[in-house]
Amino acid sequence: MLLELARWLEQLQSLFGLFNYLTFRGILSALTALALSLWWGPAVIRRLAQLKGGQPIRKEGPQSHFSKAGTPTMGGALILLTVAASVLLWGDLRNRYVWLVLVVMLAFGWIGWWDDWIKIVRRDPNGMRSRTKYALQSLFGLGAGLFLFYTADVPAATTFYIPFFKAVALPLVGVTFVAIAYFWIVGFSNAVNLTDGLDGLAIMPTVLVACALGVFAYASGNAVFSNYLQIPSIPGAGELVIICAAIAGAGLGFLWFNTYPAMVFMGDIGALALGAVLGTIAVIVRQELVLVVMGGIFVIETLSVMIQVASFKMTGKRVFRMAPIHHHFELKGWPEPRVIVRFWIISVVLVLVGLATLKVR
Repeated sequence: MLLELARWLEQLQSLFGLFNYLTFRGILSALTALALSLWWGPAVIRRLAQLKGGQPIRKEGPQSHFSKAGTPTMGGALILLTVAASVLLWGDLRNRYVWLVLVVMLAFGWIGWWDDWIKIVRRDPNGMRSRTKYALQSLFGLGAGLFLFYTADVPAATTFYIPFFKAVALPLVGVTFVAIAYFWIVGFSNAVNLTDGLDGLAIMPTVLVACALGVFAYASGNAVFSNYLQIPSIPGAGELVIICAAIAGAGLGFLWFNTYPAMVFMGDIGALALGAVLGTIAVIVRQELVLVVMGGIFVIETLSVMIQVASFKMTGKRVFRMAPIHHHFELKGWPEPRVIVRFWIISVVLVLVGLATLKVR
């Protein structure tokens, strides 16, 4: 929106040419999302409290969480609103990738809102029926995958790349490409949701991964950098920097209120949407496997649940004291802030490893 205005004003004053630079608009996008989060945050929290949008606590969860009952949830709506507002202000609205990611974010956010609403109104901690939730996620995930395949305009956009190996690339046919896109979008949507169990635990890794994906998007969208770094060149992918920056700014603004002890919880409305966005961006810039590395915390949390369920069904025994794995460490006696910060540290290391794939080939 403002980009078009700046391009018109550039004819009168060359200074407005700054808005043509992705880095400049990316910074403005992050700052705008951060400022809006801090500005709107208190009002959103008050409104959620008035609606009695308190988080129901599972009876089988750690006893230390019982005191959190009643804390406003659905705070992820604040993230989605500020991200959308910032992207609409600073993004190039002629870019198809921008609209795809926004649609995915809002679609999965709607699923999360519905799930949270059931938990709050019906006071059911289990929320929406898992089959219904998964069906809706599958619908939107497949839709995004089909859109990306049929609008791909370069071979690199439908090729599967292996990190650390510059010569390993697998061209994908339609079914395979759509299946991979679907798995990453829906998989990371649920993975971030499983991680969102402690104050601030999920949002900081999301911010870190979004920032790193922004670096990949910038390089992939620039023919010179992509050629030098020997990564796939995806025309138009650079505009995703604006979305990644907005997520970083909105995430830090949300963390202001979500840090321990949390004044508001993200809820499924935020977790499902943010995870789906990370998966979608990774598919666009062809860095699916790098996302698995950088988002390792999300992967570990998901695997811990899968292992726990499989072990209990097959042997009747549990591998962890409680899953997801962050609860396991809580029950071992780690204070909640210690679990959170140590998981953040692991995320920083994994993101750095992921970024190293830009040069180690």
